[in-house]
Amino acid sequence: MSWTGFKKGISRAGTTLLQKTGQIERTVDREFADEEAKYKIFEKECQALQKAAKGYSDAMKAMTATQGRLADTIDVFYSAADKASESAMAAHAYKRAVDDLDTGIGRELEAPYRTTVMEPLGKMNAIFPVVNEQINKRNHKLLDYDAARSKLNKLIAKPSDDPTKLPRAQQEHDEAKEVFDMLNEQLISELPQLLDLRIPYFDPSFEAMIRMQSKFAEEGYEKLGGVQRYFADNVRDDYAGGQLDAQVESVLQEMRELTICGAS
Repeated sequence: MSWTGFKKGISRAGTTLLQKTGQIERTVDREFADEEAKYKIFEKECQALQKAAKGYSDAMKAMTATQGRLADTIDVFYSAADKASESAMAAHAYKRAVDDLDTGIGRELEAPYRTTVMEPLGKMNAIFPVVNEQINKRNHKLLDYDAARSKLNKLIAKPSDDPTKLPRAQQEHDEAKEVFDMLNEQLISELPQLLDLRIPYFDPSFEAMIRMQSKFAEEGYEKLGGVQRYFADNVRDDYAGGQLDAQVESVLQEMRELTICGAS
């Protein structure tokens, strides 16, 4: 920071303190305040959206990885019992389907998701620091304007013996007001435009995300549905009829009756 910038910072801090104590009048612009409030909500929502979108991507990767480990264990479990059994073939088919989902459709969708969802969100969030810098600049210029107005009003109320002070204060006031008005009007005009553009900007990303989720679900249903052909028809019928729970409980009871499981 330059020496001039340092002095301005000290001066603005003094102005802020004097405003808090009521010694300098604070300019209140309701129109700007309303637009800034809506912008801040938009900024917060975009940041939350980017975080959620990344969370979704990470969760999908974690799910397919966990599903892969689960399939590996089930495949080993059934193959160790009887590699030629229908259950072993079903377990192997399940493992193959899960691997296809992970290495195939999962990897296939990773790049498009990054390009059509994550990158647009990142670019939008990269705009906010630039806008915030303009808002901060506007606020600084407002402090300069309030200080110049206060100085001018004091000289008008109590003229100085130096006849050059009042014209100089008037000039400082007019210049400070001109700079502030320019930044203030620009923000009041362009902040709503930025918010209006959010829908056409995010529409393609939203559509792409829905299409990719749909494709992943459809591929998963198709590949995992193919595993069902390794199960006997009566197994599917028993599942639909809610009879599998009774069968599982029956086998579990047989296990409990074994001596090593605690039977006396």
